[in-house]
Amino acid sequence: MTHDRIHAREPTHDADRWTEGTVVDIGERDGHCVVTVETDGERTELTTTLAVRDLFVSRLDIEEGTSPVGERVWYRKKGGR
Repeated sequence: MTHDRIHAREPTHDADRWTEGTVVDIGERDGHCVVTVETDGERTELTTTLAVRDLFVSRLDIEEGTSPVGERVWYRKKGGR
């Protein structure tokens, strides 16, 4: 499975290749993390590993244990389901 890319901070390299969005939902499916982001009213479902989820959530400016819903992220759709 090809996984999508997601960052908690604005990328400093190849910035034109990344899309900014807001997390509207986060969950798990088939052992993977599924993050739904919204950009300009359009929703995109991203599939990542649970390790990537833990990494990007830990880098958000939120308190530990707080939901990332509503937070701004940058992503690149690569594959997934």
